[in-house]
Amino acid sequence: MNNDTLQILPEIILALFALGGLMAGAYGGKDAIARPLLWATAIVLVLVASLVATSSSTTVEAFGGMFINDGFARFAKVVILISAACVLIMSEGYMKSRDLLRFEYPVLVALSAVGMMMMVSAGDLMALYMGLELQSLALYVVASLRRDSVKSTEAGLKYFVLGALSSGLLLYGASLVYGYAGTTLFSGIITTAQAGETSVGMLFGIVFLISGMAFKVSAVPFHMWTPDVYEGSPTPVTAFFATAPKVAAMGLFARVLHDAFGNAVGDWSQIVALLSVLSMFLGAVAAIGQTNIKRLMAFSSIAHMGYALMGVAAGTAFGVQAMLVYMAIYVTMNVGVFAFILLMEKDGAPVVDISSLNMYSKSHPGRALALLVLLFSLAGVPPFLGFFGKLYVLRAAYDAGLAWLAIAGVIASVIGAFYYLRIVYFMYFGEEKSETLDQNNGGVLGAFLVASALIMVVGIINMFGVEGAAAQAAATLVQ
Repeated sequence: MNNDTLQILPEIILALFALGGLMAGAYGGKDAIARPLLWATAIVLVLVASLVATSSSTTVEAFGGMFINDGFARFAKVVILISAACVLIMSEGYMKSRDLLRFEYPVLVALSAVGMMMMVSAGDLMALYMGLELQSLALYVVASLRRDSVKSTEAGLKYFVLGALSSGLLLYGASLVYGYAGTTLFSGIITTAQAGETSVGMLFGIVFLISGMAFKVSAVPFHMWTPDVYEGSPTPVTAFFATAPKVAAMGLFARVLHDAFGNAVGDWSQIVALLSVLSMFLGAVAAIGQTNIKRLMAFSSIAHMGYALMGVAAGTAFGVQAMLVYMAIYVTMNVGVFAFILLMEKDGAPVVDISSLNMYSKSHPGRALALLVLLFSLAGVPPFLGFFGKLYVLRAAYDAGLAWLAIAGVIASVIGAFYYLRIVYFMYFGEEKSETLDQNNGGVLGAFLVASALIMVVGIINMFGVEGAAAQAAATLVQ
């Protein structure tokens, strides 16, 4: 029992901190505690990430195989925790100026992070569901944090209703898998799910499980909630949706498919490949007509999840490595872009129309250059880091015999480049307007924007060691 408890120590620390923060907020003055609690939560998230990164390098199972502490889980947890901490720090100014900085916000983010950590370490269908629901329930609330806004309330309600539907699909799939495998443990399921020998009932279970998880990564055709939730939620919450939960959901995808159904890659690879193609093309095409930058980023995230799923569809260790590298780069790019979106204000009010960026380079040359680097990286333009992320997943698909998927990825990437380049066109060659965005000093947000852009440039040298760490993480998942 002591060894089992030791394996979940990071989760225990974060959960106890969240409960302590809840008590402090309830009894210590809600308004007074909000800002210190936000910073304390960000610091604790970073400290827990450090604890996870420096913990044992071995693979250990706890609680009878329900919890797995391996290199794959540790890599995903570090990305999740650091991205959550970055978003919390970025959100302080926005939340405070709009009277949204309440103590519940950092507490809910911390609790959702605990759920995400559980998701990527799950070794059992029940443990998977516990982590998934802990994350989701917290996210439903933060989506509708702006209670006086109809759009925010609608975003929370839409996310809740469709999330409940996806949870039902996932549970139904889990019940089918349990019925045909006789166990909920991944280690037991993998012996039953053999290539070419999997029963029809088990295949239906796999399909429903994939459908439930596809909702969490907003893959087509389970993407319908994404644009409305991204637009309606407060911008810092949208930034959170676009980063940490995506890493957790992709980690869960890889964990379930390889740990539970790793012997039946041929049975699920084609399903994931189809989700990948649909996501890439819908994300690329649907974003072209968007003028709201938050909705544009929603369709961008759908497309990027399609690219990441390409690595999962490969069904190989290199495919998982490519997916992890891609997600780490994707999160870094999104942190920078959303830092910029948070800086888009006019007379203190948020601005989301991309036409407001006309000739932005004239008034803010530094920020325009940083955003240009991030947009080029999102589009996969060489030599920026985003190009190498896409190269990894394309190579993984090609090496796995999915050349058609790699070709589709290249075509979708070319189409998707249009809406990123359109923003660059507005910033440098658009019509000059008499009214421009506020000349705010940027502060923390400016620092995140510049740091993210610099990583996209400097990271091409050695990717800051992410490539090697991802390779070791993938090797622990795919034996």
